[in-house]
Amino acid sequence: MDALSRLTAADAVARLHRADATLFAGTEADVELAAGSMGWTRIGSCCTPLPEYHQRTLAELDGPLTDVVVLGMGGSSLATLVLGDTLAEHSTRHLHVLDTTAPRTVAAALDKLDPATTLFLVSSKSGGTVEPMSLYSIFRADADAELGEADAGERFIAITDPGTSLETLAIAEGFHVVFHGDPTIGGRFSALSAFGLVPATLLGLDTAELTARAKAMEAECGLPVAFNPGAQLAAFIADNHDAGRDKLTVISSPGLSSFGLWVEQLVAESLGKEGVGVVPIVELAPDNAAGYGPDRAVAVVRFASDETLAREASVLGESVPVIELVLDDPYDVGGEFVRWEYAVALVGFLLGVNPFGQPNVAAAKAATNAVLAGELDVPKPTTVTADGIAITYAGGLVPAENTEVTVAGALGDAFAQLRGGDYLCLLAYLPEDEGQPDLLARAVPGMTSDLGVPVALELGPRYLHSTGQLHKGGPDNTVFVLVTTRDPANLRVPGREWSLRDLHAAQAAGDLAILAGAGRRILRIDLPDAEPATIARLERALAAAADAARRA
Repeated sequence: MDALSRLTAADAVARLHRADATLFAGTEADVELAAGSMGWTRIGSCCTPLPEYHQRTLAELDGPLTDVVVLGMGGSSLATLVLGDTLAEHSTRHLHVLDTTAPRTVAAALDKLDPATTLFLVSSKSGGTVEPMSLYSIFRADADAELGEADAGERFIAITDPGTSLETLAIAEGFHVVFHGDPTIGGRFSALSAFGLVPATLLGLDTAELTARAKAMEAECGLPVAFNPGAQLAAFIADNHDAGRDKLTVISSPGLSSFGLWVEQLVAESLGKEGVGVVPIVELAPDNAAGYGPDRAVAVVRFASDETLAREASVLGESVPVIELVLDDPYDVGGEFVRWEYAVALVGFLLGVNPFGQPNVAAAKAATNAVLAGELDVPKPTTVTADGIAITYAGGLVPAENTEVTVAGALGDAFAQLRGGDYLCLLAYLPEDEGQPDLLARAVPGMTSDLGVPVALELGPRYLHSTGQLHKGGPDNTVFVLVTTRDPANLRVPGREWSLRDLHAAQAAGDLAILAGAGRRILRIDLPDAEPATIARLERALAAAADAARRA
């Protein structure tokens, strides 16, 4: 029975629309989790622009406001990144999303931003997420020094669920205001809650228009499956997964590229568990799609005016399954948030996984804490090259016998481990101050063609709150290359015994230990620094090793 027939037989659309948690029947705990996580199913009907008194609260800010900085991770930041990028031409202020612990990136932001004209949003559902709370300590100390403690608090806003430690801190330290999230909406489903709408309001976006598009899509997602855009997308994903096409590749129009990052988290974290998974691949080079293999299904997210991508999608559809999602203008992204949330929840039902749990995410947080405390054994380097690059084979990856371990050789060993249905995942713990991740991204299209498998590029620690759940809880169909550096840049985290560099390194080391302990195939390349020239050399090594694998 195909997916649409199964959805119809189970009355799944109507049950989801009325937030019936028994749709995700499993253990009593599963149903309870679902019941407490489905507030988003009414978000299109109840989400509105910020109430007038909240608008007045924001209007009371003293002095000019030129920049808005979001300190958050995963579901607390990615939707804002999408809104800021997609609707940039409608924004009246500059948006900066800091979802990293890379000291150089944070230091560059400290140098650039003036606390007197900047508003900082500390965004965390739980109120205790280590990354935004560490960044708050750093930026608050800077604001205190520049403005004085009495005035600095007014430059900060908290967005968190009611009763969290962040709310308590915000009140004690004189934040301008605290906005509450809805406890019944999980982070990755929170795009149209306070976590997305407060930043959108501060950017000067038309939130009435944004939410109107969401309401229209929510109404359509309640229609019978033949006319239901959410159900149609769900069926496309699930039917292709069942046919072995589990690599859901997202190709976007220019101006919509960050939307793929939001989809990536929603799909990976919701569906990658219990040995099951749909693998989201954000395509970095749409014109590279001709060589897609039998494990691909493609979602094209484009503007109606993007005739180039429309033609590419038509040609691509001759060789792989393609679904096109067409936006008339940037504000249609409000509807796309809703479409994808409904679709992914329905895919969870179809695949038999609870889309609201993230059982393996906490492991990464615990591992980070254990590394910082010196209580976790992390795989040691297998060798250190003459130019100071440390190479570590871990988990299910072992070096070839009787060969000298070099960067090229190690990458070749990793690539040789790729099997049919696998994909390659680059986990890059890099700063962004000089476009370092973009240097690695240049290698991805060629590697995809040469290796004949999908290649994903993930930036750490962001991915720990996104695809990290899939990496640990999904199927063992991944070869990982973890890229870290020993860059000397550092920042003190006030109130902590460790520095920001310590935290950044611990997050990478903790994830290495977890993946290796689970027997995942992982290679660590630890570079002596994060200078662009060093990253460019690695990019060339990746490209050369992939080319050698093709010719072997």
